[in-house]
Amino acid sequence: MTKITAAISAVGKYVPDYILTNKELETYVDTNDEWITTRTGIKERRILKGEGLGTSYMAIKASEDLIKKAHLDPKEIDLVIVATATPDLQVASTAAYVASEIGATNAFGYDLQAACSSFLYGMSTAASYIASGRYKKVLLIGADKMSSIIDYSDRATCIIFGDGAGAALFEPNLENLGLQDEYLRSDGVGRDFLRIEAGGSMMPTTLETVQQKKHFVYQEGKTVFKYAVSNMADVAEKMLTRNNLSESDIQWLVAHQANKRIIEATANRVGVAAEKVMMNIHRYGNTTSATLPLLLADYEKELKKGDNLIFAAFGGGFTWGAAYLKWAYNS
Repeated sequence: MTKITAAISAVGKYVPDYILTNKELETYVDTNDEWITTRTGIKERRILKGEGLGTSYMAIKASEDLIKKAHLDPKEIDLVIVATATPDLQVASTAAYVASEIGATNAFGYDLQAACSSFLYGMSTAASYIASGRYKKVLLIGADKMSSIIDYSDRATCIIFGDGAGAALFEPNLENLGLQDEYLRSDGVGRDFLRIEAGGSMMPTTLETVQQKKHFVYQEGKTVFKYAVSNMADVAEKMLTRNNLSESDIQWLVAHQANKRIIEATANRVGVAAEKVMMNIHRYGNTTSATLPLLLADYEKELKKGDNLIFAAFGGGFTWGAAYLKWAYNS
C-alpha cells in the first residue's frame, strides 16, 4: 500500500499597507535605525490599521490569495486551522469565522496557540489529519496582529513585532513529497520570560491591570535570545542528523524570523550557506505565527519540486521545534 504523505500544494499571503519604519520608531522611543538594524536585522514592519480589523481580517485575505492562485473551490476544504497568539476574541474561534467568511462551508475550524511556534506545530497537526486518510484538504493559516498587544513605549518589544498572515494548503501526496519528519519540544519555564501577564484566568482584567499595562507583551530579551539560539540550532541540526542529510542536500532553511542573529546562528550550526536561508525579517519584523508561511509565499517562485526544506522555530512558553519537508510543486 502506498504511503500517504501531507504536502503543501499552495500558499498565500497578506501584509497590511501601513509601513512602520525604524525612523518613525525613533519618535516613539529612545532608539535609532542603526541600533535596531544591527541588533535585529529589522528595517520596517507592517501594521494593520482600521477600526474593528483583527487577526481574522488578515487570515481571510491570505486565504483568499491562496484560493485565487490555486483555483480552489473553498467548499472542498475539510479543515481550517488558524495558528495565532492574537485571536479576534476570547472563547469564539477565529478559525471558525475565517472558514465561514472564505466560503469553506464544509470545513470545521479551530485555533492553535504555541506563540511563535504555532505554524510549525500546525504543520504537524495538518499533516496528521491528511495522513489519516480521512481529510483531503487542510488549510493552515498563520496570522497575528501583534500591534494589538504591543506597548509602543517599550523599546524592548515595539521594535521587533509586526502584523501579517500567511496560508498553506495541505493535501495527500503519493510521491513521498511533503512532511518527512518533525521534532517538537516545549518547556514551561519559558512563561516567566515571555508573556502577557493579565487577561487570562490567573489574572483577569481589571482597571488596575489595564492601568499597569499588564495586557502587553513582556519579554526578557537576553534570556529569550539565549534559549532561542541554542534550541533552534539544536533541533535544526537534529533534523539533518536523523534523516542522514548533509548541507548539500538542503535547498532551503525556513527559520522563524525573530532576530537575524538567531537565524544566522541556526544556519551556521547546520552549515547552510547564506543564499539558502530564507529571509524577510528586514521587511516585516517578527510576525509571530505568520513568519514561516510568509517566507514560503515570498520565496514560492524560487522553490522547485523535490527541494528539501528545513523549518525551525522558537516561541514563548517556551515552544520550539524543527521539521523536514520536501516541496511538492513548481510555481
